[in-house]
Amino acid sequence: MTELSPAAQQVFWAFNRAASGKPDDWHYLPAIAAALQAVADQPYEVPAWYRGDDCRTYRDGVDAERNRLLAIAAELKAS
Repeated sequence: MTELSPAAQQVFWAFNRAASGKPDDWHYLPAIAAALQAVADQPYEVPAWYRGDDCRTYRDGVDAERNRLLAIAAELKAS
């Protein structure tokens, strides 16, 4: 088992506390990764009040968060 990053550890531990009360149920890793991927892949629309450069900033922020979630999911899947 590889060492998880702090972000992946936090997701892993939070899930395990909620699911089983145990901090180290490693068999949950594929399920956690799949859930994060599903969240990251949800479509979104830019709210109507964002226009011009604000719209791009909003999209960049959402895309950055999506990439962060996918990176955590990939790390959990690889462990």
